[in-house]
Amino acid sequence: MNKELIMATNNAHKLEEVRQILGSAFTVKGLSDIGCTEDIPETADTLEGNALQKARYVHEHYGVDCFADDTGLEVDALGGAPGVYTARFGALNGYGESHDSNANIQCLLDKLKEAETRNARFRTVIALVKGQGARGKGQEETLFEGIVEGEILPQPVGNGGFGYDPVFAPIEANGLAFAQMSADAKNAISHRGRATKKLAEHLRQKQ
Repeated sequence: MNKELIMATNNAHKLEEVRQILGSAFTVKGLSDIGCTEDIPETADTLEGNALQKARYVHEHYGVDCFADDTGLEVDALGGAPGVYTARFGALNGYGESHDSNANIQCLLDKLKEAETRNARFRTVIALVKGQGARGKGQEETLFEGIVEGEILPQPVGNGGFGYDPVFAPIEANGLAFAQMSADAKNAISHRGRATKKLAEHLRQKQ
């Protein structure tokens, strides 16, 4: 039986990745599909907090089972930054606008010019909020985490993916950046892929 899920995003890239990973057993819709146009707050200081904040908001205001993700790039030479500020990293440091991928990448590369190590990881946390009841009464909240280790390349390569994909090379990819990989190859090892697979397994067990 096909199950409908709402993902708390209007990011077309994220929606497409998640749909590919979950497959035909699930129909994944975005915020625009339920008429949610407001700017959902992301004010927590952890990935877990932001994911829960978004999923709880949609569940409470729209009465639908919902999952939300938050992803952070953690670079060892920068003390784990940008972390929860990954999407706004460039803007926070005077490079372009918030969510500007090119500005974020340039900011990151500039900060790593003198770095002795370029080790990094992507970490995704997915929060699923489902069930009846407002403000936690009778509802179920579950977290799923996906991590991929890798390194930051000295310059962007490839034409695929989005965000920091042109400069992040996962260990399992033998030097290739996410942006150089097919969607299937990326989803098989990516942080979001790993977290989404845990979500899918949880949902199948609950059916």
